[in-house]
Amino acid sequence: MKTLTNEILKQIYPLSTKVNRDKYLPFLVKCMEEYEINTVNRTCMFLAQIGHESGQLRYCEEIASGAAYEGRRDLGNTQKGDGKRFKGRGLIQITGRSNYTEISKIWNVDFVSHPELLSTPEYAVKSACWWWKKRGLNEIADRGDEAAFRIVTRIINGGYNGYQDRFNLWNNAKKVLI
Repeated sequence: MKTLTNEILKQIYPLSTKVNRDKYLPFLVKCMEEYEINTVNRTCMFLAQIGHESGQLRYCEEIASGAAYEGRRDLGNTQKGDGKRFKGRGLIQITGRSNYTEISKIWNVDFVSHPELLSTPEYAVKSACWWWKKRGLNEIADRGDEAAFRIVTRIINGGYNGYQDRFNLWNNAKKVLI
C-alpha cells in the first residue's frame, strides 16, 4: 500500500484544502498505524468514512448544536447541557459524555472539562482511530466488499446518511491506494 501523502489525500478528498491536509496528515499517518488501520481495505474504508464525517477534512466539530443529544442516556448524556457540550467532535464525530469520559481515562486528558480539545488535529484524528478500532471496524473492513462497507457505515452513522458520498470517497481511495 502507498504511504499517505498530501497529494494522495487530495486525490481522495478533491474538495479538501492543502492547509487542512497538511494539518491532519502527520496525525493520520501516526495514528492509523498505531490503531492498525494499516492495510488497503482498512485504510480505504476508514478514509471514506472520516472523509464524509469531516466534510473532506473541513470540520472536526458537528455543525448542529448537539441539542438532539440532550438526555440521550445511551450516550451517557445524563446531566443538563450534555447534548450540546458533548456533541460530535473529531474526524469521526465522537459523541456523548460516555465516550468523552472513556478517552479521558485512556489518554489522561480531561475531555470532559475541555471537550473542545477533541477538535484539535491530533485528538480529532486519534479519537477517530480509537473509535474505529474499539468498534471492531478493522476486522469488518478486512472483507473489503460493499456489504462490509454498508455495515461499517451503519455502525458509524446509525443508518446510511450520506451513503453515496461515503461510497464515492471509498472508490476514490481504492483507485489511489490499490
